[in-house]
Amino acid sequence: MTSPHSRTEQSLPGGALPAPRRRAVVAAGAAGAALLPLAGAAPAASAADAGPSFVHGVASGDPLPDGVLLWTRVTPEPGAVPGSGRGAAVDVAWEVAADRGFTDRVAHGTVRAEAASDHTVKADVRGLRPATTYFFRFTAGGVHSPTGRTRTAPAEGAEVSNLRFGVVSCANYEGGWFASYRHLAARSDLDAVLHLGDYIYEYGHGEYPTGDDVVRTVQPEHEIVSLADYRTRHGHYKADPDLRAMHAAHPLVAIWDDHEFADNAWSGGAVNHDPETEGGWAQRVAAAKQAYFEWLPVRPSTAGTTFRRLRFGQLAELHLLDLRSFRDAQAKVGHGGDIDDPDRTLTGRKQLDWLKKGLASSQARWKLVGNPVMISQVAFGSVPAKFLGPLGELLGVPKEGLAVNTDQWDGYTDDRRELLTHLRDNRITDTVFLTGDIHMNWANEVPLLAADYPHEAPLATEFVITSVTSDNLDDTLHVAPDTLSGLAEAAVRAANRHVRWVDMDSHGFGVLDVDAHRAQMDYFVLSDKADKNATAALRRSYRTDSGSQRIERTYRPLH
Repeated sequence: MTSPHSRTEQSLPGGALPAPRRRAVVAAGAAGAALLPLAGAAPAASAADAGPSFVHGVASGDPLPDGVLLWTRVTPEPGAVPGSGRGAAVDVAWEVAADRGFTDRVAHGTVRAEAASDHTVKADVRGLRPATTYFFRFTAGGVHSPTGRTRTAPAEGAEVSNLRFGVVSCANYEGGWFASYRHLAARSDLDAVLHLGDYIYEYGHGEYPTGDDVVRTVQPEHEIVSLADYRTRHGHYKADPDLRAMHAAHPLVAIWDDHEFADNAWSGGAVNHDPETEGGWAQRVAAAKQAYFEWLPVRPSTAGTTFRRLRFGQLAELHLLDLRSFRDAQAKVGHGGDIDDPDRTLTGRKQLDWLKKGLASSQARWKLVGNPVMISQVAFGSVPAKFLGPLGELLGVPKEGLAVNTDQWDGYTDDRRELLTHLRDNRITDTVFLTGDIHMNWANEVPLLAADYPHEAPLATEFVITSVTSDNLDDTLHVAPDTLSGLAEAAVRAANRHVRWVDMDSHGFGVLDVDAHRAQMDYFVLSDKADKNATAALRRSYRTDSGSQRIERTYRPLH
């Protein structure tokens, strides 16, 4: 069946399909050549003059064993640009095939694109085979969309040899080019791409970064506040060819963080929201969420949020968190009582109970947690004074006497204590937090209390992925990478022995591979985020062995 708003006539798979095989890695340098037959070149803007067009590409997401969510946006006529509210309704056909030539079509249907949904459409396709690669496309007015490739999840009880995910976060359009997406798109060995938040940024032109650090201009040029603004910003992001290529190549699994709304968002407001000039916070959040679900292949869950679960056979279960919709306001640095207040929450009671129950009942070997902000305890007080200001700017906290980032789990210690105690008391092993937000690479062990480490064994591990483009330490200091950051990195590791590695200067992406014995993250970094043709190179690899809750460096990368 399809999504509730779809009008669909669907054909289910009738014949046996080839057994799934682990796909070979495509060289990142061949991204353009490899993807051209798949995604196709984006039509020129003037193509809309001739009738319906698909200038924003196609996408898929939230893979299930028997299905996947398909997405596109139709430009039905001239002027019907994102956020305009203009354009007639149009019927859009979709089809799924076992081959890219669409000679072996296995499912098809029709959805309707309307101005009420910004002419975005989704088809929640079911009846597909588990662990199988498919191709899909849309058609309107006789015009075909680019072709997308997607993959279903393994059957719930299936024995799975391994799973491999691309991992990204924090893509500020004005901060640089989306080369990380291009390199992920060029790979054919991924089961999905996990986006850990800050898919878009809300800032106006030149607000972040500023001055000469702006690489390109975002649209609209003002800070986005209204539904039309958020729609326009999402549409502008999907005009980026590297982003479109990534969506066309792999299913996406996404959660949001703050910049999908506004900087340091919480349930009642944000640092970057002024109710006197920008209206009510509830109205802004509603607009941002509506645009998000319109423009991304994500299934909304409880109360229209992004916390949900996806299962990948017996090997892994992915618990995806929403750490913005239910949290209390961030505590002020220096107010330790606020940070430790048991009445303050990051997760909200319902979500925390849902997570605890899901981790305790999971039958999967690996419990992966898509976690927007860092859960590991980190003290910055020992960092040399000259780095406190830049780090404070990055973390959005006071720049003097910096000791803790209260936007992370560090600012809500009771929620963290309850969750980690739950892991300990229920002997839950192989929990791996996958985290974005902080614009740095980290590999951490997660003890109940950092002060007791290493005498008390850690209860989980955490891989933190740096930003696609958003500023980190060398950008803020305006110095070359790996020149001054080593002092700050060494100070952080000296004060936080559970931090096995931290890289404060790089931009890039991660590739996570899990099998029955270990979970490994390969950290890839870009040569220059301001270079449209930036190369990517492996920086380091870290792994955690099943049952250990320990992190160790490995010199055997995945590829």
